Amino acid sequence: MMLVLSQDQKDHLSFLQTVDPSVVEEFGHIALESLRRGSSPKIYESAAKKLFVPMEMVQHGVEGLVFLLMESSKHMISEVNFLDCVLVLGFSEEVNRFLLKLYQEHQGQIRTIMKQLICSQPTYQNLEWRLDVQLASRLLRQQIVPTVVTRLFLTSGTDSSSRVLQTDPRTLLHIIYTLEAALAAVKTSHTRRILRNIK
Repeated sequence: MMLVLSQDQKDHLSFLQTVDPSVVEEFGHIALESLRRGSSPKIYESAAKKLFVPMEMVQHGVEGLVFLLMESSKHMISEVNFLDCVLVLGFSEEVNRFLLKLYQEHQGQIRTIMKQLICSQPTYQNLEWRLDVQLASRLLRQQIVPTVVTRLFLTSGTDSSSRVLQTDPRTLLHIIYTLEAALAAVKTSHTRRILRNIK
């Protein structure tokens, strides 16, 4: 399988063409560290000062490498396909070899990190709801204030938890319409084409 990068991702990675290969190696190690522990703005700021570039350029370069490594590991891309993908970016031969080595050495570890990220998300278990209506108060003897109260039950591995959510009917209707529009968008041929390419 060939990994296809968007124009934005290519633009983010194009910054690495302008720096020394040793800097790309440092960026590779920062990318791995951000995968393990999360991104660190202090590291981006420090690297930006050393390179005399805006912090966003450093951040985008690292995020581009993170995406490249994650997607390649996710699809278990072969050495040839990985090199084909990297060749499109216009890096030097030395940088291409380094990125391939980085990918091959850390592919298993990256896949493990990705599995942990997926498993840490809670999943839907059940939903209970009720409609509360306040009919009167001391100040107003005749009023109707409806409220929808829901309890959402979630599971994460062996742990289970619940969240209580409260809203008015108008907001609930807006949420329903938004979700229905999202479901309708998923059924379009354009979205199905994108999903096929992701898989």
